[in-house]
Amino acid sequence: MRKFIVVALVTALAAGCATKPPPDQDPVQIKLNELDGRVAKIERIVSNQSLVDMAQNLDAAQTEVRQLRGRIDELEKSNDDLRKQERDLYGDLDKRLKALQGGGSADGSAATGAVGTPAPTGSSVEQTVYAQAFDALKAGSYSVAITGFKDFLTNYPGSPLAENAQYWLGEAYYVNHEYDSAGGAFRTVLQKYPNSRKAPDAMLKLGYTQFELRKFPDARTTLTQLTQKFPDSQAAKLANDRLHSMAAAAK
Repeated sequence: MRKFIVVALVTALAAGCATKPPPDQDPVQIKLNELDGRVAKIERIVSNQSLVDMAQNLDAAQTEVRQLRGRIDELEKSNDDLRKQERDLYGDLDKRLKALQGGGSADGSAATGAVGTPAPTGSSVEQTVYAQAFDALKAGSYSVAITGFKDFLTNYPGSPLAENAQYWLGEAYYVNHEYDSAGGAFRTVLQKYPNSRKAPDAMLKLGYTQFELRKFPDARTTLTQLTQKFPDSQAAKLANDRLHSMAAAAK
């Protein structure tokens, strides 16, 4: 019996000792460990969410880049269309100038005038001075042509060739990229010679000049007025083409 009691006491003591936490498992430390685990978990969640946000932002940026590239492609195409129209216009101008060299009238009126319309003439001296300026334009000596047409207009303001000289002065300025001066010359044609055969082309080139100066609302207004005032002219067709290109580029 005594042996049994001793064994029972030893067992009880052993059980009591087993219920106590080991020295390194302090309850406070356990709580701290738990808190550390929770903080680490929260940090992982936040980190993962940041990655998600970054991925979403990257996707949005890539989408925007694709849209911008598409817009750039559209603008480049519109620009190519505008340049093609410009080349076509000057190709036609070159053909007409060559036709003049081959026997056309020296005043250049065949370039824009209606078929069968008498060409304006002047005295032999006037024609000689005018022809010199016009020959310089045909040869690509635009600064010489500008000086020649300005001198002609100063010395012969009442000449029948004056309206042509005024128009070709604008053309010489335009191809020389002096757009402000070109615009002034074309406006003078429209103001002084509103019924001139050069009026449709002068209005067209005024619109082109305003376009080159990036005065787009003015260019649209001028070209629209041209299509209304001279609807059957070749200039009106070119004006419509430019208006369509401008509308496409603005979208």
